[in-house]
Amino acid sequence: VQLQASGGGLVQPGGSLGLSCVTSGINLDYYVIGWFRQAPGKERELVSCSAPKYGSTYYGDAVKGRFTASRDNAKNTVSLRMNNLKAEDTAVYSCAVRYDDYLCEGMDHWGKGTLVTVSS
Repeated sequence: VQLQASGGGLVQPGGSLGLSCVTSGINLDYYVIGWFRQAPGKERELVSCSAPKYGSTYYGDAVKGRFTASRDNAKNTVSLRMNNLKAEDTAVYSCAVRYDDYLCEGMDHWGKGTLVTVSS
């Protein structure tokens, strides 16, 4: 199983950025897929959690209304569109999957992170 996140970079406050996570070795129809982030000196936090069915997605309070996750099970990918970025969004963003219908806890597989830096 492999997950590969990409799309990080430097963006100004108020700007937008898109991340992508490509998976292989699993059937995403049976996995929740989450985006997580970890800022320097802080604990890792859940950004979004997309269920495999019914199109439901959970968002953390800090990103709700600004970030949008979308998944394409047929293409084994999940994207994260980040709008109105703030300095506090600066972190390493990682994608992870779990064989489950709902919960993004105790993830089974992780990808390497991609750094997002929000700065003027």
